[in-house]
Amino acid sequence: MAEVRPLRGIRYAQEYVSDIAQVVTPPYDVINKQQQASYYARNPYNVIRLELGQEQAGDNALNNVYTRAATTYSEWRAQGILRQELAPSYYLYQQSFTHLGATYTRTSLLARVRLQPWDAHVILRHEHTLAKAKSDRLNLLRACASNFSPIMCLYDDPQGRMRRLLGAYAAQAEVQFTDEVGEEHRLHPITDVQQIALIQDFFAQRQLYIADGHHRYETALAYRDEIREQRKELYPEDAANFVLMSLIDLDDPGMLVLPTHRMFTGLSQEQLARLFAPELARYFTVQPITMTASSEALIQQLTQAGQEQPAFLISTSDQAHLLHLNAQGEERMQANSHSAAWKTLDVAIAQQLILEEILGLNAADMTAGTYVRYSHNADEIFEAVRSGTAQAALLLNATRVRQICEVAQADDQMPQKSTYFYPKLITGLVMNPLW
Repeated sequence: MAEVRPLRGIRYAQEYVSDIAQVVTPPYDVINKQQQASYYARNPYNVIRLELGQEQAGDNALNNVYTRAATTYSEWRAQGILRQELAPSYYLYQQSFTHLGATYTRTSLLARVRLQPWDAHVILRHEHTLAKAKSDRLNLLRACASNFSPIMCLYDDPQGRMRRLLGAYAAQAEVQFTDEVGEEHRLHPITDVQQIALIQDFFAQRQLYIADGHHRYETALAYRDEIREQRKELYPEDAANFVLMSLIDLDDPGMLVLPTHRMFTGLSQEQLARLFAPELARYFTVQPITMTASSEALIQQLTQAGQEQPAFLISTSDQAHLLHLNAQGEERMQANSHSAAWKTLDVAIAQQLILEEILGLNAADMTAGTYVRYSHNADEIFEAVRSGTAQAALLLNATRVRQICEVAQADDQMPQKSTYFYPKLITGLVMNPLW
């Protein structure tokens, strides 16, 4: 099963960076151009210069975002701004945050994990990947030979043994800070030899489920294969055989998956009419609901309806309907070739029955964002519909964590924009060298 090892992590030296909040960022794939510029201006040692460098006029094969990242990384290590640990360590990593008025704490273990091919069924996936994103991350790996951000993975621990072990370190965490959005972060190295052995043995009996970071995992596999080909041989203990991960108990009370709602633009009047016409009643029981209710009340109705069976809410500027999957809809879902776990997903039902069959959209349309835009914020969705920015909205309940694992166990992949693990992991706390 999973081979989870401690690492001699590379971290910011406190004598140079006393406030770690000034140098960390979210993962590269949620940072827009404006945020990128803000992180550049925030601190000269901000990890944005490594993780997501700015393009410059005249960039070429010898001078580009990747070569500049490698030069900066080398300089910071030579100057002592970044320093490698003397002893191998695991790291407790906790995030405390609020969402919709509730407070959560998510506990994870930062470690390096041996790469495994998908068909080994040790590390399991649930998501399709895109070539462009993998190319970018591979170029960065080639230049810097380090993981700057961890992949989020889940493991099953019904007794909560590992969560309790890690939680004991939280009160004395070596690094504690609050980031720009008010989330609290705690990091503490675990160097005790007995604890390290216990942790390693614990994971040797478990599979891991990638929650967030499929592109980075496949990039790590490609990088390892490149190194093996270049050297003609790769020893089992070579660092290129491993990747940095943040490992989280899938029953952790701080594990929060947000729904990803759909907004429609550019639909023809005929397509738009189908959202409320008899076509919809083929697969769903349609219940009109009052538009005078608040966004919160509408979402509450959707949540309650989804506790018994798959449910959806369709809204335009002047009407809203609550949908329940009917017997014909269930029969239609059973007819596809996907796994049983996939067929029960709200997001799969929405994609196949509403987006594809009723609206006539195809996968290319959805990937390109031609007709569909996405948001995790229900208030934003309703406002877009009211203002006319969107023609209509399809609101979903969140995918449950156990459902994600069941799809991965079935060796199936979920539709695009099925999960959003909140919050994202911070980049820059611990870096994993691949040398």
